[in-house]
Amino acid sequence: MTTRGDTPAITIIGSGFSGLGMAIKLKEAGFHDFVIVEKSSDVGGTWRENTYPGCACDVPSHLYSFSFHLNPHWSRMFSPQEEIWDYLRSCIDTYGLRPHLRFNTAVTALAYDDTAREWRISLASGETLTSKAVVTAAGALHIPKFPKIPGRERFQGTAFHSAQWDHTADLAERRVAVIGTGASAVQFIPRIAPQAASLTVFQRTPPWIHPKPDGDLPQRLFATVPGAARLFRNAIYWALESRGAGFAVDPRLMAPQERLARRHLARQVADPDLRAELTPDYTIGCKRILISNDFYPALQRDNVSLVTDPVAEIRERTIVDAAGREHEVDAIVYGTGFTVTGGLSVPHVTGRGGLRIQEAWKNGVEAYLGVTTSGFPNLFFLLGPNTGLGHNSVVFMIEAQVHYILECLRLLSKTKARGLDVLRSAQDDYNRRLRQRLDHAVWSAGGCRSWYLDRSGVNRSLWPGFSFEYWARTRTVKPSAYELIY
Repeated sequence: MTTRGDTPAITIIGSGFSGLGMAIKLKEAGFHDFVIVEKSSDVGGTWRENTYPGCACDVPSHLYSFSFHLNPHWSRMFSPQEEIWDYLRSCIDTYGLRPHLRFNTAVTALAYDDTAREWRISLASGETLTSKAVVTAAGALHIPKFPKIPGRERFQGTAFHSAQWDHTADLAERRVAVIGTGASAVQFIPRIAPQAASLTVFQRTPPWIHPKPDGDLPQRLFATVPGAARLFRNAIYWALESRGAGFAVDPRLMAPQERLARRHLARQVADPDLRAELTPDYTIGCKRILISNDFYPALQRDNVSLVTDPVAEIRERTIVDAAGREHEVDAIVYGTGFTVTGGLSVPHVTGRGGLRIQEAWKNGVEAYLGVTTSGFPNLFFLLGPNTGLGHNSVVFMIEAQVHYILECLRLLSKTKARGLDVLRSAQDDYNRRLRQRLDHAVWSAGGCRSWYLDRSGVNRSLWPGFSFEYWARTRTVKPSAYELIY
């Protein structure tokens, strides 16, 4: 039986960078009537879920953090998962968020009440919350993606996804297979290779890899010299933003990035045959550019072999490749990424007039500025469609979106409206212009297939320009783009 629960004015779904950032800024603005619902038992999002060996950020931590909550004590340029998780947990008490958090609370449905002008939030417990606004902050990448390989369920050995790492599994002195060579695999393969009796890496498409400029940081300097941490952060931002020309202007401007990756590969891999297998045939940036100093050396260990033929079948104790070779393995680790959700983690969402979000998005996931979708008043997305980045920190994008949502809420307060719903015409015009840029960008024109693209080959994931462009667009709300509901 469903019971009516609390009635917070705003419900935030998720407690990673997006959810906590939204909550902190709400409190800073003097707004305390909100709740953060979290499906798990702790905050952290991606940095709680991913605990595989070697897990670390590939954006420098002084930038991959809140601009209003600098941490002078990052131990390295690219901090490990544990430090990032600790940083997020530290925000709870620093900003007084504990009373607003509800853990082990999964949202199963959102339904807009046209009469009451409010959202009804159904929870797995059977309880229902009602709120004037909902912010979905679950992130775009949180559902592990398993490859569709015949016989995968038949395998009788140990098998798990890197995002659900089985720490009870002992891979020492066992025959291990890794399927995938993406961002996670590049980090954990060097960690498990020395343990395994043998490690077979199945590569579908090689990634472009840059050297990782990692190292210890002068924590004392950042902690004692006023402005040092801020200056360092700003320098990192503009250094990364300068790489955006190849993404935002012309793919041909990616040439310096490719030269750097080719030099890195040539320095670390002497064998010309292996080097050829590890050289991508697409324009750099078409897929995510990875950073690593130890992935190529790991592949050259005596107990490691690289298979570039596709996986054709998985049997009880073996993996069969497309060339017909059968590889005996005791364990399989899937490093195959995530299912893109467009920032929506709730399976059932119904807007005005009973409009289901699946119907609204039947031609593809889209939103206005990646934040609002027509037909769903006062439903805001953080890291929604086309707000990811290929060259800089998504935390910067999150902060821009949080600011924009606060401006929307201020518009509601100023006009005394009960809701705001982006006009379909404004949304269509925005996405038409977005498509014009994306269709000529490296992700579509670079000659590869990536998770950035949907089944129709349309990029629904990334922002096509410089991040400061997005920041400028989200400074203010255009009332003319919205219908105000009274």
